[in-house]
Amino acid sequence: MRISAKADYAVRAMLELATADEPLSADAVGRRQGIPVAFLQKIFADLRLSGLVTTHRGREGGYRLSRAATAITVADVLRAVEGPLADVHGHAPEDIAYRDVAESLQDVWIALRANVRDVLEGVTLADVQRGRLPRRIARLAAAEDARLRR
Repeated sequence: MRISAKADYAVRAMLELATADEPLSADAVGRRQGIPVAFLQKIFADLRLSGLVTTHRGREGGYRLSRAATAITVADVLRAVEGPLADVHGHAPEDIAYRDVAESLQDVWIALRANVRDVLEGVTLADVQRGRLPRRIARLAAAEDARLRR
């Protein structure tokens, strides 16, 4: 699975908002996380349209989470900026029909999506912010071969 810069930046920006007591400007978030501000403003537009952040105008304005960090999953953020967690050529795996020797491939893509959901829907911004991932996620990351590149 490939995590785009946009997805990575979006999660990092949301983590900054999760730690803030007041609204943060895109400029402030960009400086703290090393994210280009123009790109970040586009990301915040997607996050706002999805209902994950709200904006506040004025001198003390900026962006805030629209709900508690405990109620926003990493999956929510990725869907807001990238769309579905797993698709095949822009279609849901269950909408793809394969024939002959490739027929079981649909189940592979569906299983992949189920596992991606299991991880990303199981981790909230608050979990990441605190550095305390759910046990099953921490176990996956700590597995002996988890950090091996293949």
